[in-house]
Amino acid sequence: MSRARPDLTLEAGHGLVAGVDEAGRGPLAGPVVAAAVAFLRAPPAALVALLDDSKRLSAARRAAAAAALREAAREGVLAAAIAAASAAEIGRLDILRATHLAMARAVARLPARPDLALVDGNQPPRLPCPTRCVVGGDGISLSIAAASILAKVTRDRAMARLDARWPGYGFARHAGYPTAAHREALARLGPCPHHRRGFGPVDALLR
Repeated sequence: MSRARPDLTLEAGHGLVAGVDEAGRGPLAGPVVAAAVAFLRAPPAALVALLDDSKRLSAARRAAAAAALREAAREGVLAAAIAAASAAEIGRLDILRATHLAMARAVARLPARPDLALVDGNQPPRLPCPTRCVVGGDGISLSIAAASILAKVTRDRAMARLDARWPGYGFARHAGYPTAAHREALARLGPCPHHRRGFGPVDALLR
């Protein structure tokens, strides 16, 4: 039996609905990035075929889907906004509250306030509109799937830029996640300003 793909069932009948998702809660370094996507009219089938939970897509397919989403935004098919919370904000607030801050920033950047936000996960951020949490939402809601792709592609590109500024950690390869290679580089070089305070492997080197 084939797996069901995300669609617009949850969005139907609620007016302007924004799907909201994040990328980067687990890494030891870099920002957490959130995106909000609201479909303004029915998306073309070719775009729908590209969209899925970003974790199920290869890097090349995510990049193609992100490019298609940006083109759809230019054509007025959807509205999209992206925002982040920095490593410093993560250290000050904790990762959950920083994630919610990034989500709130993304929703605030949409051109109109949504009538409803569908948020991936089970912990609702404080948003300026009614909010519904959807566990596994990036595999259920097309809006959340679109947001997951934009957030992931944006964050991976940000980490590639950090790799050029802070060589030696391998940010472009592991995007800041706690791989063996990243942990080895962290132990050898010590934390850089974009490593997250409040995460054990980083804090252990700051004592």
